[in-house]
Amino acid sequence: MRTRSLCRLAAYLWAAPCSLLGLLLALPLLLCGARASRQHGALEIALWPDDKVRRLPFAAITFGHVIIGQNRLLLARLRAHEQVHVRQYQRWGVLLLLAYPAASLWLWLRGKRPYRDNPFEVEARRLGDGQRD
Repeated sequence: MRTRSLCRLAAYLWAAPCSLLGLLLALPLLLCGARASRQHGALEIALWPDDKVRRLPFAAITFGHVIIGQNRLLLARLRAHEQVHVRQYQRWGVLLLLAYPAASLWLWLRGKRPYRDNPFEVEARRLGDGQRD
């Protein structure tokens, strides 16, 4: 195997516990009619048909290599942003499940915006959204 292939395999393995969590969350959704597709090395789960958007606390959420979103159109629009989160899981592994909420709590305690100012979201907006604010 080449070095690049080994690094890619290591990144998938490092993020695997988080991906497993995503799969466990996605399984009942898939049994209830959600649709899955593979996009850029991640499994995207669309909860509803493309003409449906629900009032949820998130448009899309990422766990390792599993991205759960409201519908395929929204997932396509948010793909670059969510792929940054996939890469964050590849870097941080299961530690991201602790680091993300810890950063939000720290920001909230300091009177800042826990989601908007979270460094993981700032990076995803900068790299995935082209600085959209």
